[in-house]
Amino acid sequence: MSATTARPLPPNPANAVLERLEAGGALLLDTPDNLLEVVHILDSYGVVLDAYSRNLCYIAENEFLVLFPFFKYFNGQVTPAKLWQHWVHDRINFEYAEYCMKAMFWHGGGGLDTFLDGPEFRELADRAIRARWRSNPVMLGLHQLFPDFWPELIRQSAYYSALGQFWRVMSDMFASLAARYAAGEIRKVPDVATHVRDGLVAAAAIPITYSVEIDGDRYDILPASAGLTFLADTAIPYVEAVFFRGTPFPGTVSYNAQAHQIPDEQNQFAYGALFADPLPIGGAGIPPTQLMQDMVHYLPPELQEFYAHRTRGSRDVRVKICESFQKSMFCVTTGALMGLAPHPLTTQVPEQQLANRQFLQPWLDRISTTRLSRVNALC
Repeated sequence: MSATTARPLPPNPANAVLERLEAGGALLLDTPDNLLEVVHILDSYGVVLDAYSRNLCYIAENEFLVLFPFFKYFNGQVTPAKLWQHWVHDRINFEYAEYCMKAMFWHGGGGLDTFLDGPEFRELADRAIRARWRSNPVMLGLHQLFPDFWPELIRQSAYYSALGQFWRVMSDMFASLAARYAAGEIRKVPDVATHVRDGLVAAAAIPITYSVEIDGDRYDILPASAGLTFLADTAIPYVEAVFFRGTPFPGTVSYNAQAHQIPDEQNQFAYGALFADPLPIGGAGIPPTQLMQDMVHYLPPELQEFYAHRTRGSRDVRVKICESFQKSMFCVTTGALMGLAPHPLTTQVPEQQLANRQFLQPWLDRISTTRLSRVNALC
């Protein structure tokens, strides 16, 4: 047998997943219930992402270098009615969007992270800072005394904008998925993964740029010349930071270094969406609870009926939403792997199969410790 020929795989769970992908399947098993859950939960998620995207971009553009952005969740529309909705918590939980943004900001990765640590960003940030505070000697003095303070806030603003732009594309992608499902074009779970793959590939080269207006002039923060793009610089870092690593949920583990309840190294974090245990959903301090609460308001009727006929009916609807959402994220992950693989996963060319397996193996090793086996065991 040639050294480049793809060898038969020994029997084990990871190789079973690889064989399913090479046969045209997805990480999530293809069943009618899984398809219904995934399509409709992504439909709901797309509506929520639309709101998240708009707010993140609003904050990046209109709350630039605002030290105390008390009304950042209002998108510039501060009215008594909206204040009341905010106080009684009858609103979209934009805090979850910020949780994802901060996870990306902290874990870094991709060209965005590299650019924000480079000299060109420092120059652009300095120009924007001096323009913003040109008539405020106190703030300019603060910039002189603590030269990393304002640039760090601008780095965070850049992530607000980048994640907002990323979610804009994903929201539209999930809306079109629901429309194709209603038209009968999406018939099985692998079709969902293919739809995601095609959407990611089509959007791959969309530029990620960011500028702010100060006193009528535009100041670049992420210029087009930086060459930042949707797939490499937002999508892949997002998968790494939010799907896999995440951050520990307050109240569930101790942040005390002596307690050793949090890994010492960031690359050992396993708090992302693919690892999340759905049972704590509804508990205080669990960020995904906020997302599930938002999606409750936008569940399609088919999914509401599906949940109503399951164990406990609607009494644990947020847990059910979390389980469906986790299934959908395995489909999105499948689509991402399909788009990033060097060759089509269903190729029969041995050399291409081998190259695909070399690409997939590190990812499948990580996926093997997620909830995938438990999710599929419920099918």
